[in-house]
Amino acid sequence: MDGPEGIIFMREAYAEALVAYRNGETPVGCVIERRGEIIARAANARAAKKNALYHAELIALNAACEYVGDWRLDECAMYVTVEPCPMCAGAIIQSRLPFVAYGAKNAKAGCAGSVLDLFAVPGFNHQPIVARGLMEAECGELMSMFFKGLRER
Repeated sequence: MDGPEGIIFMREAYAEALVAYRNGETPVGCVIERRGEIIARAANARAAKKNALYHAELIALNAACEYVGDWRLDECAMYVTVEPCPMCAGAIIQSRLPFVAYGAKNAKAGCAGSVLDLFAVPGFNHQPIVARGLMEAECGELMSMFFKGLRER
């Protein structure tokens, strides 16, 4: 859903990215929906948890699996403000998400087309449909503001 419904979910993911930004985290936010209802949401928490695994996507995937009661999320869709990294792309493939939408490209670690496209590897048993650039300007601007602030400190 990359049309009007998708924008509603991406706005919710953006709200999570703002939470991360206010907490001094890299501003990535994520929501997972099933049948039109948000079942999981998360903001990056690597700095707070002092753990590289606390990406917004992984936190949201964990919550969605708990909600659904299964590791397969084949009726769900993910909306994330920044293109998934290799770790998150792998988790998305493993959880069988059929659809992923992201906002800003990740030129240094993006694995949905920028650096690699793990979602298009024919050897994997699952390839989600990917919508690129949903609210790209807003998501990219938030990332730029965050890294500009880091450089100024």
